[in-house]
Amino acid sequence: MTQQTETTNYSIERLDHLGIVAGVIKDLRIAELIDERLGNYKSESLSAGETVAGMIINGLGFSNKPMTLTPLFFEHCPLPLLFGREDVKASDFNRFKLGRVLDRCHSYGAELLFSEIALQVCRQEQVDTRFNSLDTTSFTLAGDYLAKPDEETVAVTLGYSKDHRPDLKQVMLEMMVTQDGGIPLLGKALNGNASDNTVFNERCELLIDSFKASETPRYLVADSKLYTESNAANLKDLLFITRIPNSIGLVGETIDQALLAPNEWETLDDGRKIQTFEIEHYGMKQRWHVLSSDTSEQRAAQQMDKKVKQEAEAIGKQLFHLQAKRFSCPDDATEAMQTLAKKWKYHDLDGTEVIKYLSYEGKGRPKKGQEPTEIHYQVVGKPKPDAQKIEYLKAKKAHYIVGGNTVPKELSAQEVVNAYKNQSSAERGFRFLKDPLFFVASFFLKKAGRIMGLLMVMLLSLLVYGIAERRMRAHLKEHRETLPNQIHQATATPTLRWVFQLLYGVHCLGISDGKQTHQIIEGLTPLRQKILRLFGPTVANIYQLSYG
Repeated sequence: MTQQTETTNYSIERLDHLGIVAGVIKDLRIAELIDERLGNYKSESLSAGETVAGMIINGLGFSNKPMTLTPLFFEHCPLPLLFGREDVKASDFNRFKLGRVLDRCHSYGAELLFSEIALQVCRQEQVDTRFNSLDTTSFTLAGDYLAKPDEETVAVTLGYSKDHRPDLKQVMLEMMVTQDGGIPLLGKALNGNASDNTVFNERCELLIDSFKASETPRYLVADSKLYTESNAANLKDLLFITRIPNSIGLVGETIDQALLAPNEWETLDDGRKIQTFEIEHYGMKQRWHVLSSDTSEQRAAQQMDKKVKQEAEAIGKQLFHLQAKRFSCPDDATEAMQTLAKKWKYHDLDGTEVIKYLSYEGKGRPKKGQEPTEIHYQVVGKPKPDAQKIEYLKAKKAHYIVGGNTVPKELSAQEVVNAYKNQSSAERGFRFLKDPLFFVASFFLKKAGRIMGLLMVMLLSLLVYGIAERRMRAHLKEHRETLPNQIHQATATPTLRWVFQLLYGVHCLGISDGKQTHQIIEGLTPLRQKILRLFGPTVANIYQLSYG
C-alpha cells in the first residue's frame, strides 16, 4: 500500500518472518555457493543463487503461492532488505527466469549441488553427523510425461504410492538427514516406480567410502527395508542401526529366548524393557536388542483381541455350515470337526458332540420294529479361546528387535534405541516438504529435469528451516529461556513454524522524499524482538535491532 503527499511517499510492505529466512540464507552463503558452481552471466538481473534464494523465501513464506506466482508473492515485500540490493524487483522472479535456473541446476547435477552445499553448511554450523536417517517418499503429479526419459532425468510414472493415490503418476525422493536438527545431507530424485530395497542397496554402496573416511564413527539408521540378504555385503562395511524384520525366523527365536529369561530384562531411561543378544546373521556379528514398552504391550493386546474376535466370528460361520452337513459314520463327523479346528489360530475345541439321525421309508412315524433305511451323523462343536496361546502371542507381538553391527564400547544400548527412535527425523522432513502450504502446488512442471531441480530447492528450504530451528533452540537452551506455545505455556523447544506465526504482523514502513528513502520496521513487540535476536546478528540487522 502506497500513499503520496506533496513531498513524501509512504509504503507499507509485508516482512513478517521472511527476514529470518533471508538472514539464515545469507549466513549460510547459499546464494554464493550456488553461484560459485553455476557461474554468473553479466546480462542477468538476478544471479542463479539469488533466484534460488527467492524460491526458498517463497517456499518458506507458507503463502500457498506456487512458483509461477513468485512475482506476486514478492510484490508487497521489502526486497532490498531481503536481498541486500536496491535494484531487485518482484518481476525479476518470473517463471522464465525460474525455469532457466532450474535447468542450470539440473545440468550441474541437482544431487551433487545439494550435497556440496549441505556438507559445507553442516561443517559451518557444527552439526553432529554421527547418526544419519535414510528414507524415501513419493510426490504425486498430474499430466502426461515421457514414459522413457533420457538417462539424466527421472521417469514420472505409476508406482507404489505412499500418498495413497495409485491413480496418479509420481516421482520418488530419497533423503538422508542428520538426527541433530533433522538437517538434510543428501537428496536424490528417483523414478516413480523405484523400489526401497534397491534404493537402499545402492545408497549403502555409495556411502561406504565416505563413512570410512569420517573422523568419527557414522551410523546409518533406516527402517527394516534396509536389512536384506542382498544388502548384507554393503552393510558389512557400514555401521548401521535398523529394525530387524519379523519375517526372519531368527527374530522369533530370539524373542522366544528373551521371554524364557524373565530375570534378564533391564529397564532403559524411557521405560522400555530390553535384553541384548550377540548374534551372527547374514555373515555379520551383530547386537540385537529385544525391546518392549507399555505402549507396545497395549498395542499388541488390542491387536490380538481384535484378531481373536474376528476369528471367533469366522468360526461361528464355519460351524454353522459344518453342522448343516451329514456324515455316513461318526468317525467322519469327528474327523471333519478336528480338521476344521486345526486351522484355528487362537481357539481350541471345548467339546464335540456327534448326533445320530435315522431315516425310514414311508411317511409319518416309523412302525414298531421297522429298520431305518439310512443312518446319518451330525457333528456339533464348541470352541473356546486358547488363553495360554493368546497370552504368549500377545507377549511376543509386544516385542521387537532393533539391531546392527554396533560395538558396545562405542554405543550403549540406550544410544542405539534412541538412534532408532529418532529415525522419525526423516519422516518429519517429508511431512514438511509435503505440507499443502509448501511447494507441493508447484508440481505443474512438465520437464523432468526441472522437477529434479525443484526437489533440490525444496531440500534447500528444509535445510534452511532446520538450521534456523536448531539455532533458535540452541540459543534458548544455552540461555535457559523459553517462548510461549500455542496455549501460552512456556516451552524451550518451540517449532519454527509456530515462531513464524508469532511474527505475523511485522511490516516495513517506507518513507521517501524523492531523494532518500527511509525504512522503519513496525510491529516489533518485546516478544518479537526477543524471538528475532535468537537467530543472530544478520537477522537482527534486517529487522533494525541491536544485537549483543
